[in-house]
Formats: sequence, C-alpha cells, structure tokens
Amino acid sequence: MSNSFNLGPVTLHWYGIFIALGIICAILYALYETRRRGESVDHILNMALIVVPMGIIGARLYHVIDYWEYYSQNLSAIIGGQGLGIFGAVIGGAAGVLIYTFWKKLPALRWMDIIAPGLILAQAIGRWGNYFNQELYGYPTDLPWGMFIDPVNRAAGYEAYSHFHPLFFYESMWNLAGFAILAFISIKYGRKLLDGEIVMGYIMYYSLGRFILEGMKIDVWTIAGIPTARWITAIAFLAALIFVIYRRRKNSGKEPS
Repeated sequence: MSNSFNLGPVTLHWYGIFIALGIICAILYALYETRRRGESVDHILNMALIVVPMGIIGARLYHVIDYWEYYSQNLSAIIGGQGLGIFGAVIGGAAGVLIYTFWKKLPALRWMDIIAPGLILAQAIGRWGNYFNQELYGYPTDLPWGMFIDPVNRAAGYEAYSHFHPLFFYESMWNLAGFAILAFISIKYGRKLLDGEIVMGYIMYYSLGRFILEGMKIDVWTIAGIPTARWITAIAFLAALIFVIYRRRKNSGKEPS
C-alpha cells in the first residue's frame, strides 16, 4: 500500500491530506457553531492562525518525546519528520485558544465549547491517515475486519502475523460518534449548559475511548508499567468531571449566561 502519490512534480502524502482535511472540517464546523451562537466568525478565522500552528507544534513535540529513544540518536529528524501526537495537539491548540481569548478579552471556555465538536471530528478524519501509513494497529486478530500489515511495518516480535486490530478505525468511529453526540447536545441543550461543559464533555468522552483502546496497543510508552496515555486520559477524565461538578454546585440555582 502506498502512503503517497505524485501530482505532477509534487509528492502528496495521504497522512498530511487527511490531517489537512480534518483541520478544514473543524474550522467549517466552528464557523457554523459561531454563527449559530451569534458570535463573530472573524474570531474563528483569526484564532485559527494561532491555534492550528500551535496544535501542530504541540503534536510534534509530544511525538518526539514519546519516541525520544529514536530522536535522541537522530536529532536531524526532529524537524520535518513524520509523526504527531494528539495529546500534544490538544494541549498546543488549547494554549492557542487561551492566548487569543486573553488577547481579545473573550470568554475562553465559551470558545472552547464552540471548537470542541469540530476538534473531535478532525480527529475522526485524521485517523484515516494512519491507515495509509499502516500504523496505529493493535494485537493480531483473525476477525473479518482485521487490518493487513505489510511485513516491513509489523511490530517486532509479530512478524509472523499478517492481520491486526485496526485501532485507527476503532478510534475514528468512536470520535465520529462523539462529534454527533457533542453537536447534538450543543444545539439541543446548549442554552441549559454552563460555559465549558461541551469541551469538558469532549475531554471525558475522548479520554474514555482512548483509555480502552490503549489496552489493545503493542509496545506503548509506559510509566510504572501502565501506558502513559492511560495515565493522561484517566487524569483528564477525572479533572473534567470534577470541574463540571464543581461549576454545577457553584452555580446551583443560577441560569447559565
């Protein structure tokens, strides 16, 4: 399977195409949600100029840290190489939102709510880039939907197996369902929610799915024998849940603004 194709003199990589497509869809949804809420769409367009680059930088940094054993011996590959980490993308993007909203004196949580459904949609689309790279697969399986992996891309110790769990597909479908749920809640019940509850819902929903899928991965980065992503998602889930409960109790009896 080829992970790229030529368009005249230019070589295009499917991974980059799906990442770009995901970003475009996220921005388009955010524009829709911004108009629906009666906010200025100029903020989304201007915010994207900060959020997208910071998200990409954060994603790259997380990936480099994750695979530091390799990059410590190949420093030149840090800049311009392939590989992104979603946790870094979310952290970098969130920092971009905070910078912009602080600069423009806007309510940060409200704008994160506007962006969150589009973000998980972008993740659902971007995961298909992993298919063309033959990455983000799990343990071997004989299930009908098992993903064939070329011998050169098989994890060490699993060279004798040919089909593996397509984790990219599982996560993509989980994220797509998450987009539908968050968009529905935002449109149907948004007026009853406090600022920040949509983005907290995103954090809890994505964290739950990622926590489950991490148990199906081969050779992951661990801390104390537990996949690092499970530490991150468990902490993120609990922090988001506590945040929602605290805000709800604090604002009990008040109408959301």
